[in-house]
Amino acid sequence: MVYGNPEFMKEKIGDNFQNKTKYSRFSLNGAGLDWGIKPDLYKSYPNSKKIKLAPQKDLSKISFIEMLKKRKSIRNFSDKPINKDQLSYLLWTTTGINREEFNFKFRTAPSAGALYPIETYIVVNNVEGLSKGIYHYSIKEHLLDEIKLGDFGIETANAALGQKMCADAAVVFIWTAIFERSKWKYGQRAYRYIYLDAGHIGQNLALSATSLDLGSCQIAALFDDEVNKLINVDGEEESTIYMSVVGNIA
Repeated sequence: MVYGNPEFMKEKIGDNFQNKTKYSRFSLNGAGLDWGIKPDLYKSYPNSKKIKLAPQKDLSKISFIEMLKKRKSIRNFSDKPINKDQLSYLLWTTTGINREEFNFKFRTAPSAGALYPIETYIVVNNVEGLSKGIYHYSIKEHLLDEIKLGDFGIETANAALGQKMCADAAVVFIWTAIFERSKWKYGQRAYRYIYLDAGHIGQNLALSATSLDLGSCQIAALFDDEVNKLINVDGEEESTIYMSVVGNIA
């Protein structure tokens, strides 16, 4: 099945974008950057309840080679919960801060220009010691910002084109992009880099989940604005671009 509006599919927006954002030796003008308007690298929720996460530690049960061999998309999950330590591990390995050099904090996934446009939200369905609800991962502090509590499994599944695994999995990762973080430097070509960044992060999660004997499946088929509404983002300056589910394998 091909998803999308047939008229939209005929417009060749992607083809035009690919061609119009190509670099050539004649298209780079070396214009300077306005450092006074550089966007902040961290989104904050100052008035939200904060949930502490466990310090970073290696919970991996298998070698890297085994991890690569075992990784596959899993869509069927048991009702066994994951625990907060596992969730903490998954969040940090996916996009946490791994080192500081020259007063700059680098992360576990690469990012074009180290601009880090991707934000992480989670829908908690079944995590020990954590209420069902929607949370934002505060990378800088390695903690969770509580957005809203409640059972959002079915609503999340519906927003992901009816994919039931979003209601069955222990947790759903939702990745958004704050586009201006990359556009500040790269203009319209930034969208190329943003989607690459999200791919790096998704692979980190897939491998990290595998290392814990958990299953994961990455999701790009989604109703963008339904997911945006679910996590309370505007869909313009910040919008959902990618999702993933994680849980114990059935």
